[in-house]
Amino acid sequence: MLHQTVPVGTQKNDDPPSDRVFLLLQGPHGPFFDQLGRLLRDAGASVWRCGFNAGDEFFWSDKAHYIRHEGSMQDWPAHLDRILVEKGVTDIVLYGDVRPIHDIARSATQDDDLRLHVFEEGYLRPYWISYERGGSNGHSPMLRIPLSQMRAALRDSGNEIHRPPAHWGDMRHHKFYGALYHFLVLVANGGYRRYQGHRAISVAQEFRLNLRRFLMSPLYNLTTRLQWRKCRLAGWPYSLVPMQLEHDSNFLGHSAFSSNAQFIDTVVAEFARSAPRHHHLIFKAHPLEDGRAGNRSSVRAAAARFGVAGRVHYLRGGKLAAQLAHAKSVITVNSTAAQQALWRGIPVKALGRAIYAKPGIIADQSLADFFADPQPPDPGAYRVLRDYLLQTSQIPGGFYSQRSRAHALRLVADLILQAEDPYEALAQGRVAHRHQIFDLGA
Repeated sequence: MLHQTVPVGTQKNDDPPSDRVFLLLQGPHGPFFDQLGRLLRDAGASVWRCGFNAGDEFFWSDKAHYIRHEGSMQDWPAHLDRILVEKGVTDIVLYGDVRPIHDIARSATQDDDLRLHVFEEGYLRPYWISYERGGSNGHSPMLRIPLSQMRAALRDSGNEIHRPPAHWGDMRHHKFYGALYHFLVLVANGGYRRYQGHRAISVAQEFRLNLRRFLMSPLYNLTTRLQWRKCRLAGWPYSLVPMQLEHDSNFLGHSAFSSNAQFIDTVVAEFARSAPRHHHLIFKAHPLEDGRAGNRSSVRAAAARFGVAGRVHYLRGGKLAAQLAHAKSVITVNSTAAQQALWRGIPVKALGRAIYAKPGIIADQSLADFFADPQPPDPGAYRVLRDYLLQTSQIPGGFYSQRSRAHALRLVADLILQAEDPYEALAQGRVAHRHQIFDLGA
């Protein structure tokens, strides 16, 4: 690659902010990356943003430091090379590291020892976001850190674990910014005619699906309440399957499944063979599910095909906490929702790569054995994992609502500028983000 010939990767980890050059790629919908860029500039760093569509451009205020990528995906590696050389980039910042645009950038940082800063939705949702270096989810450094090392780091730090507020209010803001972003891509993308999103459907299709979900939500909510009441009062034991979005990079990039239908077939087939005959299976839709994957039809078809139609159910929504409270076990690919089950001591079987997939935490059983007799997590082992995450990569706050975004940014800017990543900082006896003072006001 062109940028291997310049000393970009020779920057020391303790470079002062004035020597740092940040390149921000695609971020969460909304103003989070724009505000982060301002903080980094205020600290003395140079900050550039590369945008790929009208939504990216709209949410970036410093147009003098905005770079358009007007080409196709095939043009992106060469364009990235030129940017890294011309701007002298030392750090790349992005949201999610699996989508094709970011996967190419992640490979570039590995080649040249650039710093890669990765944001993601929190491993301990809904009150945190994740900040890691080098990769997230199936690429996270967490996968290489054993529980024994976590336990030793926590023992040496001796710091109090802080807890989040009861409510941030991010979901409605998330939906608003997502709708606005895709509307801009739909109607104002003239300067990015060769843009192709990382999802399988067009922006127009995505907009129509989201509009339909919005219009139908009152009916869906009523139907879900009635279905859940029937399930809750029926009295039969059940296993809960929290669904993931089929286009979720964590689902596609860190599992053997290429579709939700494939995952549904695997789970229902084994449930029919191995679960006690009086047990039931409930699939719960993701809160942002828009119907593109046809999950409801796939669940019904699989249940009929394997002879368990009366024992398999699909809920469009509902409160996860209430559904977990009555669940016997949880099956997932690698959803962060499993962390809520583990926290409650509910047995979890993960069928993909996940940061919580460690001995003593998730069930070390085949899916058949899990349905027959699920083994619960070791509470002490999971407590170590959870406390370690809270002391390192989990930042209280959110990407979307103003209050939660402000709280996260207060901590994130310093984390990005410090020499060590959050895991290295704790290993050296200090907590990455000490001042977790929560605003409990409205």
